[in-house]
Amino acid sequence: MAELLYRLGRFSARRHWVVIATWIVVIGLAGGAYALFHGSLSGAITIPGTPTSKVADELAAKFPKASGGSGTVVFATTSGSAFTDQQKAGIAALLKDLGGEPGVKGTTDPFQTQTERDAQQQKITDGRAQLTQGKQQLDAGQAQLDTGKQQLEAAQQQLDAAKAQSPGSAQLAGQQQQLDKKKQELQASQKQIDDGRAQLEAQGKQLEVGAQLMDLAKELRTVSKSGSAAVGVVQFDTPTYEVPKEVKDDIVQKAADAKIDGVEVNVSNDIAQTVPSVLGPGEVVGVVIAAIALFVMLGTLLGATLPLLGALLGVGVGVLAALSFSDVVTMISVTPVLGVMLGLAVGIDYALFILNRHRRQLKQGVEMGESIGLANGTSGNAVVFAGSTVLVALLALNVTGIPFLGLMGTVGAVCVAVAVLVAITLTPALLSLVGLRILSRKERRRIGEASALPAVPQTTMSTGRSVLTLIAGVLVLGVIAIPAMSMRLGLPVGSAEAEDSQQYRAYKTVEREFGAGVNGPLLVVAHLPGKPTGTDLTAIEAAIGAKLAAQRDVVAVAPIGASDDGTVAAFQVVPKDGPSSESTAQLVRDLRAASPLSVEAGKVELGVAGNASGNIDVSQKLADVLPLYLALVVGLSLIILIFVFRSILVPLTATAGFVLSLLAAFGGLTAIYQWGWLGGIFGVHDPSPVLSFLPTIEIGILFGLAMDYQLFLVSGMREAYVHGAPARLAVRRGLHAGRAVVTAAAIIMIAVFAGFIFSESATIRPIGFGLSFGVLVDAFVVRMLLIPAAMHLLGRSAWWLPKWLDRILPDVDVEGAKLERTHPIDPHTTHPEPVPAEAATGTA
Repeated sequence: MAELLYRLGRFSARRHWVVIATWIVVIGLAGGAYALFHGSLSGAITIPGTPTSKVADELAAKFPKASGGSGTVVFATTSGSAFTDQQKAGIAALLKDLGGEPGVKGTTDPFQTQTERDAQQQKITDGRAQLTQGKQQLDAGQAQLDTGKQQLEAAQQQLDAAKAQSPGSAQLAGQQQQLDKKKQELQASQKQIDDGRAQLEAQGKQLEVGAQLMDLAKELRTVSKSGSAAVGVVQFDTPTYEVPKEVKDDIVQKAADAKIDGVEVNVSNDIAQTVPSVLGPGEVVGVVIAAIALFVMLGTLLGATLPLLGALLGVGVGVLAALSFSDVVTMISVTPVLGVMLGLAVGIDYALFILNRHRRQLKQGVEMGESIGLANGTSGNAVVFAGSTVLVALLALNVTGIPFLGLMGTVGAVCVAVAVLVAITLTPALLSLVGLRILSRKERRRIGEASALPAVPQTTMSTGRSVLTLIAGVLVLGVIAIPAMSMRLGLPVGSAEAEDSQQYRAYKTVEREFGAGVNGPLLVVAHLPGKPTGTDLTAIEAAIGAKLAAQRDVVAVAPIGASDDGTVAAFQVVPKDGPSSESTAQLVRDLRAASPLSVEAGKVELGVAGNASGNIDVSQKLADVLPLYLALVVGLSLIILIFVFRSILVPLTATAGFVLSLLAAFGGLTAIYQWGWLGGIFGVHDPSPVLSFLPTIEIGILFGLAMDYQLFLVSGMREAYVHGAPARLAVRRGLHAGRAVVTAAAIIMIAVFAGFIFSESATIRPIGFGLSFGVLVDAFVVRMLLIPAAMHLLGRSAWWLPKWLDRILPDVDVEGAKLERTHPIDPHTTHPEPVPAEAATGTA
């Protein structure tokens, strides 16, 4: 591989314009493909096959009216007073307009809905009064009837006595007929009263069932008790994540443009969640910091510009090519942003590694083309291998079985692969184009001088200092990792958005006026026994509703309706706390565990759906695959490093260091984003669970980057050891040789990732922090301190390898040592090419 890269570097140097033109054509083709074939990105994170998605599919098939996603539009008076009639009319007009959007099933006027609910409540009150009045009337009629019966019985007794004295009297027979007629009239009246009582009893039962349902939903309001806030619902034909971005954007725009005097209009996160920008102000600042780091290290503006140009071109190619397929596959909005993060960071670093080697060789007096070829064959070979480890880690995300996560890994891998290709082709071409101007004026004057070469350490590290460094470093990382023990996973909700955003204002208004749980209601689906209808259906709904309301942390239960075939009924369940709270997650688990419910009509199977339930299912699924993915990555780490370093203990220490830095990164994420520590600095105003897929993504990315730094530092140690230096001296020489470039590379990586910490997206911010903090810990604590200390203490045993394993392992030669032996460098030769006067004395 090293020889091939050497020839590729020489070719790129000789045909630099051809290579540059080729890359320009490639980015043009990628841009054209994007313009022709790109689709829309999804702001929602879903996983097929979860309990929530299964319930949603069933609803779509059996109960279309209750299927489809929804979002809310929240209205609040700016004065805090109740809505006026004019304001109510303006809100109704806006919701009617939104209902005409394509893909919108309908909208709910909050004032009309609340009026209907209040009317139903009043109807129940009036009904109870009417029942009481009717019962009183029947009681009075019964009393009169009982008096009549007593009078009739007395008359019958008198008549019977008269008959005994005058049997066969025609007059007495006529009186008997009159009494019998009155008895029949009394019996008819009694039947009428009994029928009335039965009717009142049936009406009373029906009324009490309705009253029970109303009581279950009494805390569920569409207009706040103060009358100063209202929530309108927008119902979609399809799940919220499938609603086209254009439709959501129109709703957001119409809400923003609504001119309702004295009313603030905000749209919930389900609708207003937007695709984050690829490059915002924070990201630009990160790139600027990276440029400054390059300038400080290289000493020339031109040298600092080359890695940035290559990285930007590589990002453009990788992201545009990936987005060209967004119309074919469902791609979440964070996917291209992750590609930009990785593409920029590794693109700059990989170019820097090759450029730094080339500069060192030029200062030794190596001919320009030969230096470019050797830099590409040695450092470029290491870049290819380092990039391959990142590729393996990212592509391994596909084994999790989670489509969106696998696609994120694939897109990230594409961007890293393009970054590697740019580094080993475009970088040599640009280096050839700029020539000696890659060196500063002072460096050009000293080309070939022995004093220009870096000093080589002749003493080893202190053993005592190594022990102290190792113990202190592990303790510090262990302390930082402590919060990770309580890490919870979740997806962003409106409270995580910027405080001046519509989503945040809508979330907080609902939380304040209606209760936190209204921001994340659950949709419970019940499979009904016996296909009930009419009053039987209402009775079963009331019975199921009562069982649901009996669950802990349930505030309200409202029946939505039943399917036409009477097999499925849907309920809205409002939890006590918000959608990202632990109590709501526990409520979802409790509701599923309560199935089947036992009611008078039989057994009722339950299913739970809704946005809050979907987020919980996604987070649980990701938490379940996290250990498997971590085990896979750690296993790959050991195997790859055994191949590279031909050692057992070096891979073990490298992997242990990776696990330490990973746990520390998780601890930092938990402390800041879940606990709210330093929230004012990082914009965490409402702490919430850690982004559900971030730990998995972070494992893959940090693994790849950690192996990069391990490779560039420890390969130098191995090279010194192989060339005869004592093991402990080799550790210091390898660290001395690689620390400058690794420090610069890590600073660049941290700067690029940190630029995303202040993104407008609640999804992007923790990703930026997690990666930047992880790189900071891994590069400066683990790779620069702990690994050298451990290697020093291990001494020669660090490079121990069983003989049988040594025989079967291939020689990877990541450092390109064989290439260096076939193309030796004489450090005492001067530059064989004549240096133009303007190149030797000009500024860079």
